[in-house]
Amino acid sequence: MPSILVTGASAGIGRATAELFLQRGWRVGLLARRSDLLEKIAEGHAQAVVLQADVTDPDAMKDAFARFGEIDTLFNNAGIFGPSAPIDEVALEDWTQVLNVNLGGMFIAARLAFGAMRLQGRGGRIINNGSISAHTPRENSVCYTTTKHAITGLTKSLALDGRPFDITAGQIDIGNAESDLVAGLKTANPDMHTMDVAHAARSVLHMAEMPLTANVPFMTVMATKMPYLGRG
Repeated sequence: MPSILVTGASAGIGRATAELFLQRGWRVGLLARRSDLLEKIAEGHAQAVVLQADVTDPDAMKDAFARFGEIDTLFNNAGIFGPSAPIDEVALEDWTQVLNVNLGGMFIAARLAFGAMRLQGRGGRIINNGSISAHTPRENSVCYTTTKHAITGLTKSLALDGRPFDITAGQIDIGNAESDLVAGLKTANPDMHTMDVAHAARSVLHMAEMPLTANVPFMTVMATKMPYLGRG
């Protein structure tokens, strides 16, 4: 039975992805801060493993990975949007929080997964949740955009450094999947084009099911009418 650990599994893209992998018979590590939400997802699935942890807590994350055991795939998904404001109105503590979650948390998870896969000796796959913002920012999103650009560098480094160990790394850049995060943005922008979060989950599944001899370094999946391509 293949295994995947999903961070940020309690809601949105993480939850949709975790539920799809459970349906497909994978052993799934459900990692997030809210254990009550994780328990609901795990109901009826013997292969679900609830892992309560904050991605910014190195000790809690180390314990969660140890409890999960052998790992084939990491979906490095947990993240927050942070303040929506021009840079001079962003509090330093808000900047630090977004940096710690979106970049620090992803680094911690990737480091643990890489180490476990290397020790297992059979390779593995790390899939980082980037964003359209890893390429093109929204207005007033300096914290989120900066971290997502950094994830691209993390993904490239993991892909390169993983080659000797058959560890692949790829990045999925998701645009306007219907989730709590996007719902907040849509409230302020009612004309925003969105897509069902299930499309994002199926895209992660496609990346995860590939043999380790093949990799999708970068994938973009987005609502068709998002103003991402072209000029506006």
